[in-house]
Amino acid sequence: MAAPTNTATTLATIGIREDLEDVIYRVAPEDAPFTANIGQAKATNIKHDWQTEGLATPNANNAQLEGDDISTLDSPNLTTRLENICQIFRKTGGVSETQDAVISAGRDDEMDRQKVLKGIELKRDIEARAVGNYASAAESGGSARTTAGALAWGVTNTSLGAGGSNGGYSGGVVAAATNGTQRNFTESLVKAGMAQAFSNGGKPTQAYMGATQKQEWSAFTGIAEIRKDVPGVSKMATIIGAADLYVSDFGVITLIPHPYGLTRDCIIIDPSMWAVATLRGMSARPLAKTGDSDRFIITKEAALVARNEKSSVFIRDLQ
Repeated sequence: MAAPTNTATTLATIGIREDLEDVIYRVAPEDAPFTANIGQAKATNIKHDWQTEGLATPNANNAQLEGDDISTLDSPNLTTRLENICQIFRKTGGVSETQDAVISAGRDDEMDRQKVLKGIELKRDIEARAVGNYASAAESGGSARTTAGALAWGVTNTSLGAGGSNGGYSGGVVAAATNGTQRNFTESLVKAGMAQAFSNGGKPTQAYMGATQKQEWSAFTGIAEIRKDVPGVSKMATIIGAADLYVSDFGVITLIPHPYGLTRDCIIIDPSMWAVATLRGMSARPLAKTGDSDRFIITKEAALVARNEKSSVFIRDLQ
């Protein structure tokens, strides 16, 4: 039945307060697993340099005559000097003084909220650059300087699709790799890469990949555990859908899915052989006031350090 005549209802009443929750819900990938797991270094110039070295190929025929004299010395072990370029990462924001004066739901201070969100976004920008296939470049005219990402450094233990080619370091800069034809992600690709890395002295322990590749890897036969006993009736077992550890012939690999930085490639790294060299740490500063608002800038200046790319495996061009 309809309400009696002249009954006050919400359909006509004026002044009902809104029912707005005092919370803001955010769903977005915020993690930066690659840069969180690798090392940290201090940069003191816009170009950050380091050195690598190797050993001569083992010589099983190293047999000498008794009492033999030395006329020629062995070749010296020289180092190789590498460098990457510090990139300036920036986020900005502003809030009107009117916005600062009103009462808003879900936050006490809009400026603080904007700074937090922009800081998270900046961290994600750095992560995407560090893990990705990006070249380095010096500043030139209107082009900013850029730091090379991990996928661009790989030249030794690499697996490429048809038509693909490595990037790598040469003459002070790092070139991006050229994408090839995408192919299925198989366990044989991982095994071949790990064997190659082992032969070159590498001991990679962490694998980074996109969501699709993580699901495919979870089906490999080398996963550490797919069933787990659960207390209950008849001690039934549950099947674990995600494999977090993979037991290879050369050690255990931790599988780390990347939510936004990798879509067609997988890298298996030794985290001690990578680092972020920071010239200027992340900081938020106010910008000059030019009107009826307050503005800010957040910056960080850093370069990725590939201490020795031979330590890692680069499986590219996956679908």
